[in-house]
Amino acid sequence: MIKPDDSVEELIEKYPGINGFLLERGIVCVKCGEPFWGKLEDLIKNKGMDVDALIRELNVKFDGKQE
Repeated sequence: MIKPDDSVEELIEKYPGINGFLLERGIVCVKCGEPFWGKLEDLIKNKGMDVDALIRELNVKFDGKQE
């Protein structure tokens, strides 16, 4: 299950395609080949997006879980 406090680097390794999914929403996880060294929640908040809504969407798409 994907959680707000998950590290971006770990998510990119665990879920192929998650970087592209987030990039389509304007959330850049990788710059110059290096992942953002922080938490997913921080990236989402920096874009002014709804953290809970995007986490739900990520879990449905990448982890097959609905809440």
